Amino acid sequence: MSRPSRSKPVAEVRSQKTAIWTVDRPAPLYEPPGTLSVSPSAPRPSIRVIAYGPDKVIDQPIDDPRDIAKGLHRLPVTWVNVDGLGDVETIRALGEIFGLHKLALEDVVHVGQRPKVDEFDQCLYIVARMIDRHDGKLDTEQLSMFLGPDYVITFQERPGDCLDAIRLRIKEGRGRIRQAGADYLSYCILDAVIDDYFPVLESVGDKLERLEDETLENPQPSCAAGVHLIKRDLLLLRRAMWPLREAVSSLQRGTSPLIKDETRLYFRDCYDHTVQVLDLVEVYRELCTSLIEMYMTSISHRMNQIIKVLTIISTIFIPLTFIAGVYGMNFENQPEFGWKWAYPVVLAVMAAIGLGMLFMFWKRGWLRREEAFSTTDSRDSNSRD
Repeated sequence: MSRPSRSKPVAEVRSQKTAIWTVDRPAPLYEPPGTLSVSPSAPRPSIRVIAYGPDKVIDQPIDDPRDIAKGLHRLPVTWVNVDGLGDVETIRALGEIFGLHKLALEDVVHVGQRPKVDEFDQCLYIVARMIDRHDGKLDTEQLSMFLGPDYVITFQERPGDCLDAIRLRIKEGRGRIRQAGADYLSYCILDAVIDDYFPVLESVGDKLERLEDETLENPQPSCAAGVHLIKRDLLLLRRAMWPLREAVSSLQRGTSPLIKDETRLYFRDCYDHTVQVLDLVEVYRELCTSLIEMYMTSISHRMNQIIKVLTIISTIFIPLTFIAGVYGMNFENQPEFGWKWAYPVVLAVMAAIGLGMLFMFWKRGWLRREEAFSTTDSRDSNSRD
């Protein structure tokens, strides 16, 4: 994830405001349930089929969805991946081939669904949110997955994902993925999606550490804007991961015959990863709040220092102004007007008063600059914690 710009931080925050707070409408209004309507800007789907068993792997792109039916069930597991949701006929054809429910297909094309698990007669429908770094901004992309007895179908909004490592493991036969069934493949996909959150959170941690140093050393408005931008990213991650934890928990504790008991142990590990992600998100959100408070305290302390300096200067000039006012009245009966050394004596008295007051302020410690926070002390306290 790219670092927030210091030159235009407020503009970046405003650019993400719409994406975070916009309510994703689940379906167009007043249309019958099960209606498939795609966005005109959605890319046309590209289909890739990976069928494999312990001794054989077939990996090829497919132009016509009906060609999938010819090779279906020939190998133990078939993975159909669809990138792009811009063609209703392709999605409808895949639904007819695999017997997918119309309501599930409606959720596929109407992106913005909450992560969940729906159980149908012949398959499980799983929704997750993938991290999407699109145009340098953090966003999430809907991943719709159907788990059947010997197949897994994944629908993505656009090309590009975090599943290349799984494809490589299938191709090279590493691990137990080629010896396991479709349920294990669904676990691998969910685990890859969840693990992709950790590099993003690591980047967020680095940014928060840098912003903490800037806030301690030289607090600027860009620091507060950067923290606010990170809080929005964390809110986005929380909205994606919080319901996913419930979905993975239902897979772990469910009784669907499509998931073997040995695979449920792996889903337990997947559930632990979601808890770790949520813990990091909550810790970073609290740290963001602390940084905002630290920034406001630093600004308030700096303002107090400025007011203190101005007050000291005003206090020094009060008696000097009084003396200058007394001898500026120009009364003829003032005896000092006739003295030869009157002017230097008055200046000397005024200088002595000013220097005496400065010495008294210094003796009381009022002229010493006080820092709101100490970087060394802060880091030492963090290390002790």
